Amino acid sequence: MNGFVLWMEQHLMPVANKFGSQRHMVAIRKGLIATMPLTIVGSFFTVFQNIPIEAYTKFITPYLPVLDIPSRYTMGILALYATFGIASALAKSYKLDSLSCGLLALMAFLVTAAPPTRVMEDVTDVISAGRYINLANLGSASLFGAIVTALISVEIYRFFIVKNITIKMPEGVPPEVSNSFIALIPGAVILMLFWVIRHILGFDLNGFLSTILMPLKGILAGNSLFGGLLTVFLICFFWVLGIHGPAIMGPVIRPFWDMSIAENVDAFTNGVSANNLPNIFTEQFLQWFIWIGGAGTTLALVVLMMFSKSKYLKSLGRLSFLPGIFNINEPIIFGTPIVMNPILGIPFIVAPLVTTTLSYFLTISNVVPMMMARLGFAFPAPIAAWMSTNWSITAALLVCVNFVITLAIYYPFFKVYEKQQLDKEAEELAAEQKANEAV
Repeated sequence: MNGFVLWMEQHLMPVANKFGSQRHMVAIRKGLIATMPLTIVGSFFTVFQNIPIEAYTKFITPYLPVLDIPSRYTMGILALYATFGIASALAKSYKLDSLSCGLLALMAFLVTAAPPTRVMEDVTDVISAGRYINLANLGSASLFGAIVTALISVEIYRFFIVKNITIKMPEGVPPEVSNSFIALIPGAVILMLFWVIRHILGFDLNGFLSTILMPLKGILAGNSLFGGLLTVFLICFFWVLGIHGPAIMGPVIRPFWDMSIAENVDAFTNGVSANNLPNIFTEQFLQWFIWIGGAGTTLALVVLMMFSKSKYLKSLGRLSFLPGIFNINEPIIFGTPIVMNPILGIPFIVAPLVTTTLSYFLTISNVVPMMMARLGFAFPAPIAAWMSTNWSITAALLVCVNFVITLAIYYPFFKVYEKQQLDKEAEELAAEQKANEAV
């Protein structure tokens, strides 16, 4: 076992760290995470439009078209926000003007993904003559196009800066004015490039990427049990190595997660039952059913530690309980530690695989609904599961069942580790007493 751990430290960790810190991967992760406040706020409107109280439902029915607007302009145009966020993050990593890069990327994305539809004359009282953009083109289905467009736009801008092909203003001109003129030439090139590709050559970048990548989405963030288990395993495995699992997996899987929950929200908003939504394995499925207390379902370990005979484990457990309720578990992962600890690393990986399997089969059996909202990660899991599944009590109960299962899986491994810790504390106490006697 020690040899295997040493091999991982020497060979796997450097590769994983290098991948996780790669400039473009970091920019994608930061840009997508930056959209979370918008999508969470939008999800609250979806949740509170569907409180299962008859009097409440009757009261809000006349206002539903207005209440629908916040979710349409948050979750509904997710790719638009992601484009700006990713481009800005990448520009900052290059020490470029993030505002100019974000705006140019936004322009390129709109040219690529959202060709305007022209209505020549009024259509009764429904629509007036003019040019219109279909909001669906700016949603989750265009997320991969947004990523590619943002990265390419920033790299083009950087090329012109590095090669010093820009319009320079005299000294003394305010920086915001100077930056605008610097962006003129790269901006023109970016506009022409994406305009020619989409509207002259007729190449649909979003459609092409969707065709190529949608099968992968079906595996990692759709309804595949294998894909769900693989995702859970890799996140937990990286954590055991001391590497932030979501940070490594984020650039790969977060676009799929964001697309999946956006598709679920959109379907639910359009009247689809929470039991028949498109995707099971959303990030929220993992957050509420699996990551109870954080990755590895560590709240169960925290509870065991709170009643430990070991002074250290008891103190750490009690200090970690409140953060654990709100799904913050770094104190446990690094304080126990779980990192590079084969004894606790095994249940840290195995327990989530078991509860993922159980939750999957209960979902496909319609015992619990699918996720139809995106809430903040710091909600206590039973409450968040109840709200995120259209107020399903069975979803909240599943969280409790999964917690008990995880508690049982952790228990024997915890007792082994507790014995080791007690022996260590006894040795330290004996050494301290011996030193005092010598004095």
